[in-house]
Amino acid sequence: MIPGAGAVWTSLPTAQRRMIASLAVAIVAANIAQPYPDLAPLQHGPTVAIAMVGPWLLNRWPLSDRAVGSIWLFLLLHTLGARWIYSHVPYDDWARAISGHDLSSTFGLRRNGYDRVVHFAFGALLTLPIAEAVRRFGGVRTALSLAFAFAAIGLGSALYEIFEWLLTLFAAGDTADYYNGQQGDVWDAQKDMAAAQGGSVIAMVLLLRRRAARHIGNPPQREGPAQ
Repeated sequence: MIPGAGAVWTSLPTAQRRMIASLAVAIVAANIAQPYPDLAPLQHGPTVAIAMVGPWLLNRWPLSDRAVGSIWLFLLLHTLGARWIYSHVPYDDWARAISGHDLSSTFGLRRNGYDRVVHFAFGALLTLPIAEAVRRFGGVRTALSLAFAFAAIGLGSALYEIFEWLLTLFAAGDTADYYNGQQGDVWDAQKDMAAAQGGSVIAMVLLLRRRAARHIGNPPQREGPAQ
């Protein structure tokens, strides 16, 4: 074990330890009988890295359970999509098994839309953690922290689309269209960024309610001494 790892782990709130552990389990489960083994490292590698360094980051820059829970839920959504490289998430099969109807026919979808859901979740779920971190460690007011989070979501979305494009050019080869989830849509990147910004706007509106906003940046409860 890495020296100090046990102390770092036990210093985290119980809920956060459970979230990190369950994320690790989800990553392992998503790679059992992996249908796209050649692309799995590209899809799951960043999530594995986050799960590994997460305890140290949270020990150094603690966040509330609610903020960590938002990050955790986003990463779970990503892990689910990553198993089927997003373009092939079988949600229509799941819907037919439950209700007898598929979502694509019901909503007139011409492509697999799971990737758009996760881009929306990127904005909707990460606005709070970013705003909380900026308010707590930057000492800014709630409204400014939310504005910063909205801008950060936009920047993060744009940088990710550029990174994804470069990665598919040099690493994904013939599978580039499947890896980046474009599915033949030439405006895919722009729609993804718009989905993320829309999610962030909704999160901001909900958080600006007086009861929700006043808790952004409050120190989380620690269960052990900070390391």
